[in-house]
Amino acid sequence: MLRFIQPLWRGKVIAPLLLMSLALACQSTKTQPVDLGVVTLQADAGWKATTPNSMMRKAQLTLPRVANDPEDAELVVYYFGADQGGSAEANLNRWYTQFAQPDSTPSAEKAKVTRDTVDGMNLTSVDISGTYVAPVMPGMAESHNKPNFRMLAAVLETEEGPYFFKLVGPEQTVAKWAASFSQFMKSAKRTGKA
Repeated sequence: MLRFIQPLWRGKVIAPLLLMSLALACQSTKTQPVDLGVVTLQADAGWKATTPNSMMRKAQLTLPRVANDPEDAELVVYYFGADQGGSAEANLNRWYTQFAQPDSTPSAEKAKVTRDTVDGMNLTSVDISGTYVAPVMPGMAESHNKPNFRMLAAVLETEEGPYFFKLVGPEQTVAKWAASFSQFMKSAKRTGKA
């Protein structure tokens, strides 16, 4: 009798565990490398690399919109050279001004800032939502006016200088890709190339 019950018990415990393991393995996201020279990151396979439209842009990716959002989100990686582009704090302060809040409070009060270390490099990240009011082009008077937008931005301090990551798009689309962006930033690895 015990020999008959034992295989049934194993099947009831082991089979569900195997199915759960298989389901989790199928959920793992495939990635694509983003090589920035001194650092490489792993981007979600659902992101579409596009040709950077400026020499200051080291990479540019489109993150597909969710249903009913007016546009895709865009992730741009900037690099201005060693000791260029300002400190993490200066960039946080600039990014705060690119959003207006419906209740008129300063965006700095609503922003979520995190600091971390990734592969020995300092990483400062910010998450801001509201109406996107950044200039259409740097130095221009014309500004965006895009309500219900969100920005996930980060400064990664490498040995060759800081890299600036700016993901902007409709709130729901950015929410869809937020975990992927976090994984992307945490995947940063120094390559030793200059």
